[in-house]
Amino acid sequence: MINNTIAGVSTAVGNSGISVIRMSGPSAFSIADRLFKGRKTVKNQNTHTVQYGKIINPETGEMIDEVLLIKMEAPRTYTREDVVEISCHGGYTIARTLLNQLYGLGARPAEPGEFTKRAFLNGRIDLSQAEAVMDIIQARTERVSKVAVKQLEGSVSKKIDDIREKLIALLSGIEVNLDYPEYDAEEVTLSEAKKETIKIIADLDELIKSFRFGKLLREGMEVVIIGRPNVGKSSLMNRLTRKNRSIVTDIPGTTRDVIEEYVNIKGIPVKLVDTAGVRETEDQLEQLGVERSIRALESADFALILTDASQPLLAEDEEVITRAAGEKKSFVLIFNKLDLLKDEEKIDRLKKEYPDALFLSVKEDVGIEGLEEKIFDFAVQNNQDIDNQVLITNTRHEHQLKTARELLGSAVLSIQNGLTLDMVAMDIKAALEELGKITGHHADEDVVHAIFSRFCIGK
Repeated sequence: MINNTIAGVSTAVGNSGISVIRMSGPSAFSIADRLFKGRKTVKNQNTHTVQYGKIINPETGEMIDEVLLIKMEAPRTYTREDVVEISCHGGYTIARTLLNQLYGLGARPAEPGEFTKRAFLNGRIDLSQAEAVMDIIQARTERVSKVAVKQLEGSVSKKIDDIREKLIALLSGIEVNLDYPEYDAEEVTLSEAKKETIKIIADLDELIKSFRFGKLLREGMEVVIIGRPNVGKSSLMNRLTRKNRSIVTDIPGTTRDVIEEYVNIKGIPVKLVDTAGVRETEDQLEQLGVERSIRALESADFALILTDASQPLLAEDEEVITRAAGEKKSFVLIFNKLDLLKDEEKIDRLKKEYPDALFLSVKEDVGIEGLEEKIFDFAVQNNQDIDNQVLITNTRHEHQLKTARELLGSAVLSIQNGLTLDMVAMDIKAALEELGKITGHHADEDVVHAIFSRFCIGK
């Protein structure tokens, strides 16, 4: 039972139209009544209604601000506690003054994520849903936001709970056999346990497989634009970002450093990295830029290798392609400056020679949609039902799923090696506990603290 009351600013700090002060806990209404003067006391105000009034300094009687106050009685609140939200005029001074008054009357400052933590501790949401709240706040695209909202609604929780229920049923059958050995049905029980465990492993594999795309959605996909000097890398960067982010000139070697910018490509957050042209050079500064380009290629998820369609492939082009292949990097070869290539036969010849390549004219805006489609296809791998599938987006969740899968694999191996039911049950119980860590059924206190410490104060 949480017996203290917390308060914090739930809106961004700084000048704004309004600031929202949130207070949650058993004394929320009585504390508010000592400051707020409206037509009704907060105690007598109907729950889930808004009331206009004034915040008065209880010591001096001076008005601090005109506000709107929302009263919400437990348990129908975000935290399942009594909650008061006060909308005051925006700005640091008013919000800080109001908060100091609340602290002086018995509330204490909310810790980062403590409102959501209380929602978890009071059973309104589980741990995976709590993490989805932060994902909604940090979402860079609408598609990412939709995935996080589904997780907040319980898409991941339901899937995990379904698997846990199967494991519990499986354990129940094993426990019956252990408790009543006179029935001598161990061989049958082991056979059934093996079949059911293999089915559950398949469910876990499906979730684990979804993490690749889920991680790209949550954290963003890094795409490097690389090639020799003066093939149009910076022009492509500017076109994809729709802003003059990189300097463009006809002088080779203009870009000396990596330039990064986030863009939204069909709902996928993509970090584009424009790089210095890769070539042999005596210029020490340019050489540093080349080295950074190579490191950017090594760390990227996907590479756009740009060449000049109006010229034959040069040694510098081949070097970049060889490096990407050596790193086992996923990439697409792009022939840019198609507007300079007037020979249709040569274009047809290049397309036959490089059937997987893309042909663009950044200058004339030709082929850009096809490039964006290529980036999107790499992200989803052409086999993800991204709008309906349950996606794992959290590294912590993936780790627990993999651990549970290994334990169940060990259980199957134990059955195959003729070990007893109690040995098999140990692995299944351990797998059940690992899955419970995702939703909070078996959450470690340090893990819970680490999760909520990443939240902002007012959430």
